[in-house]
Amino acid sequence: MPKVPVLNSKEVIKLLEANGFVLERTNGSHRLYFNDKTKKTAIVPFHNKDLPIGTLLEILRQAGIAKDEILK
Repeated sequence: MPKVPVLNSKEVIKLLEANGFVLERTNGSHRLYFNDKTKKTAIVPFHNKDLPIGTLLEILRQAGIAKDEILK
């Protein structure tokens, strides 16, 4: 199984928006995205650096997105 790529916040946000998530609100340096179809919420820390792998995997879990989708 290939390793999970390192992504920054902007790349994760593009992935979420491509999957139907919309920015609901911001709170400090975190952005809350909501998908109206699946009723799922994902919180993305918005910093100018790469996200740790554990944080990235948790965002994907919250959003219901498979790891295989970011490998495409």
